[in-house]
Amino acid sequence: MSRNDRQQGDRGGFVRREDERRGGDRGGFRGRDDRRGADRDGVRGRDDRPGASRRDDDRRRDPAREDRRTPDGRPSTVWHNGRRYVGGTTTARNADRPRGAAPRGASPRRTDRTTTPRPEGTRDEHGQPLEGTPERPLIPDWDAADGTATTWAEPGLPAGGERLQKVIAAAGVASRRVAENLIVEGRVTVNGVVVEELGRRVDPDADEVAVDGVPVQTDTSKRYVVLNKPVGIVSSLQDERGRRDLSEFVDRYEERLFNVGRLDAETSGLIVLTNDGDLAHVLAHPSFGVSKTYIAKVHGNVNPATVQRLLDGVELEDGPIAADKVRLLESSRGESLVEVTLHSGRNRIVRRMLDEVGHPVLELVRRSFGPLQLGSLPIGRTRELTTVELGKLLAVARGGRTSGDADS
Repeated sequence: MSRNDRQQGDRGGFVRREDERRGGDRGGFRGRDDRRGADRDGVRGRDDRPGASRRDDDRRRDPAREDRRTPDGRPSTVWHNGRRYVGGTTTARNADRPRGAAPRGASPRRTDRTTTPRPEGTRDEHGQPLEGTPERPLIPDWDAADGTATTWAEPGLPAGGERLQKVIAAAGVASRRVAENLIVEGRVTVNGVVVEELGRRVDPDADEVAVDGVPVQTDTSKRYVVLNKPVGIVSSLQDERGRRDLSEFVDRYEERLFNVGRLDAETSGLIVLTNDGDLAHVLAHPSFGVSKTYIAKVHGNVNPATVQRLLDGVELEDGPIAADKVRLLESSRGESLVEVTLHSGRNRIVRRMLDEVGHPVLELVRRSFGPLQLGSLPIGRTRELTTVELGKLLAVARGGRTSGDADS
């Protein structure tokens, strides 16, 4: 053995490149060219996998897949995952899989998209489908021509007016579909009578609708606004002496609003602006007993005897007057905070009562008017009533009208 052969053996039996190219069987090492010879070594490449050509041939010969193309040769969109798409968000193949779960053997997905796409349609700002879309088809309307009801309505109902569920939805109480459920559940009354049949029509101008006992304003032309009146504003829409008045707060609304009751120029707080004359009459007239609550900052330290005197009543130049409720909130350093609740509508009544008991008013704010609360509304700002507030206000107004009719 030559010296070179011994050195190669000591190095671990390295096979020279010339021997490798001759066959490589002496060292057991196969080169890159030998790996391509899959038939000699039993190793198959990507194109030699069993059944690959047979699956491709079956796909090409599948008549069902050929039918899934449009006449111009493009893939059809009505097929998805081997099933004809008929709408919805899941297929039978994925119905038993939890929403958002990944396929078996796959890594979990970050999104919860289902296999079948949602039907396309216009949606509102909350992502809910609009009426007329595939997910929310239109409901046939009442046929007023022949006075017959549709398949979902009870026969023999009057054909005039508007559908009850539409009126409830227009009032902002609930969507039309939710309103239908409320009607079927017997939670809606019309003129005090429970309505359970769909298709009932009402006159928004004459009928009184209530949901769970809370009145609904069916006349959408009415507007109700709360203002936190600043000091120095006169409670009128046009002051004859040119002082600042309420016109600067109502000019921004299309409707012609007017104030319910009055607050003197030195008093700030809650005042109601509306174009509902009937409700304004009930709220403003003292005979209906709508209470108002004031917070007064007065001079001097008010004691319990003074509070009791206000509750018992004081004599004024236009007759005696008593507060419905009085609370002493704070008294220190020669000043006191007093909460006074009463239903009288006399001019400057709170100031005159506190003057009579020896505690002149320094500041006065009206915090509530019936069921309405001023809350955190900034001075000089307005807001419209919520549906709940409006329902409570209408309940007071309807109750006042009922008691007034009974007294007459």
